[in-house]
Amino acid sequence: MTTQTTPPQSPQSPQKTDTGRYAGLIGLPPHVGRALATGASVLTIVSTFLAWTWTAEFPGDLTVYGYPGGLQVLVLIGGLLTTVFGLASYGVRGLRWLIPAGGDSALKLTALGTFATAWYTVIAISVQLGGAVNLEPGAYVVAVSTLAAVIGALALPYERPTPEPFDTDDSGWEKFRHANRQNLSVLRAAFAAGPTTPPARKLPAYAEILVIVAALAIGLTVFTYGIGTEYDELFVGFLITAGFGFAAVAKAGLVGRVSAITAQHRTVTMIGAFVAAAAFPFTQSDDQYATIGVYILIFATVALGLNIVVGLAGLLDLGYVAFLGVGAYTAAMVSGSPSSPFDVQLPFWLSALLGAAVAMVFGVIIGAPTLRLRGDYLAIVTLGFGEIFRITVLNMDGTSGPDITNGSNGISSIPNLDILGFDFGAEHTIAGFTIARFANYFLLMLLITLIVVVVFRRSADSRIGRAWVAIREDETAAEAMGINGFRVKLIAFALGAALAGLAGTVQAHVTYTVTPEQYQFAHVVPPNSAFLLAAVVLGGMGTISGPLVGAALLYLIPAKLQFLGDYQLFAFGLALVLLMRFRPEGLIPNRRRQLEFHEEAEPPTVLSKAGA
Repeated sequence: MTTQTTPPQSPQSPQKTDTGRYAGLIGLPPHVGRALATGASVLTIVSTFLAWTWTAEFPGDLTVYGYPGGLQVLVLIGGLLTTVFGLASYGVRGLRWLIPAGGDSALKLTALGTFATAWYTVIAISVQLGGAVNLEPGAYVVAVSTLAAVIGALALPYERPTPEPFDTDDSGWEKFRHANRQNLSVLRAAFAAGPTTPPARKLPAYAEILVIVAALAIGLTVFTYGIGTEYDELFVGFLITAGFGFAAVAKAGLVGRVSAITAQHRTVTMIGAFVAAAAFPFTQSDDQYATIGVYILIFATVALGLNIVVGLAGLLDLGYVAFLGVGAYTAAMVSGSPSSPFDVQLPFWLSALLGAAVAMVFGVIIGAPTLRLRGDYLAIVTLGFGEIFRITVLNMDGTSGPDITNGSNGISSIPNLDILGFDFGAEHTIAGFTIARFANYFLLMLLITLIVVVVFRRSADSRIGRAWVAIREDETAAEAMGINGFRVKLIAFALGAALAGLAGTVQAHVTYTVTPEQYQFAHVVPPNSAFLLAAVVLGGMGTISGPLVGAALLYLIPAKLQFLGDYQLFAFGLALVLLMRFRPEGLIPNRRRQLEFHEEAEPPTVLSKAGA
């Protein structure tokens, strides 16, 4: 006698249909919902070529027929993505490659994102211009079409069919009956779900390289567009579209597929990413957005160094920004600044090495007596080190202490770099493109970032890198296997400090002035220890691209949300909470953390013997 053991279901749990799938939120057949979502998205595309308002007072000039502008472009992109994923879910040849994970999750997310962007635009027009009377027919069309697309998407089942339980102790006849029932259930589910997505064929090497190039080009385009948004409403719409778009391609499995391809061609990916990033200054007409770009690179490089300490070795460091300050102050003191107590001006390559070396020494000095601590105790000690550094440089003003750092005034008037006759403070023309001061420093910082990426990659793949991961997972077990935990952690601490100091040497020349307020634990403007740690966790611990993406978002979003005033940090914090709730492993996680955070919440249905 057998009994079936199944996990209890709450009254709010979705009901399973006779086809083995959970029904959608709207009572429509799946094929009708899919057709409605796809057809409405086509109408959304058409609506972007119509006027949405009669006056050009709303930013973006949405009064033109036949030419999308401003927020209409974002709605157009959302409509195109929804259409493509809708056709791919039908099994259209050539588009099935875009949804390796199958299902309709990508279609739902793009429909929701397009709906949110379109309705945000319509509401913003009505509010700013004084009512819905200012809307043109195109606005009504896009409102209805995006709503219809969402209704169709919500009608689709949201769980793939699962096989029925199987008891290995059944007789042969019972096994035969069970196999027939299971096959019939799968066929019914497949018929209800529509065409399925077969496994993609292995692409040739040149095609995989073209995929990498396309992914990098899309990344550069999205990044450039996000930085270059000219007004607040456009940036909010960009956040909505980009957020839902990234979630959609991740749910479709496209991010995982591209990640697998890049893992097979790491060298090509690294070179391509470097070339794409180097092309960014040449896409800008002035130095305004190159300024944001160079600060993002500084922030991202320091976050990547912290990723060695936190992501690989598992050491919670809350005072890491102090090492950035050590490198910056070291470079400022030997830069020839009139505020420096030392009358010396070293070449940049020597000051960069000196800044990294001094930061490494500080890392060893701080780590040697404290790295025998674990967990919260280590975090408290590192937080204390960060505050000690800030207070120390604040008091070295000749009154409270020796006159070395000039106290709260810091070291100012740091001269621009001059490497081999190339003045980084002057404009230069390269291949017909004129790049200014911040673009010059962007290219220099990009080279520093490349060095840090190479160091991180080589370290993570080495024997010491595997020892860091072992310490992170279980320090007691690692030491039992012969790993010297203290020495391994000290190496991670020293290497991370050296990389932060290297980035600090460039920061000193970019900012002209180095002051203690720049290196607090929590500060309104990054980089600081809190934002650095958030960048590592948000982007994805233990990866290369994760902290780079996380740092870019954490610097760009606050810089663009200044129009919110006192609510800026509230909105920013709310966005982080939501992101960590729905993607706790980070934006670009490694495989281990992804499996840890997405284990099955409910045990599988099994058949067990009574009394077993």
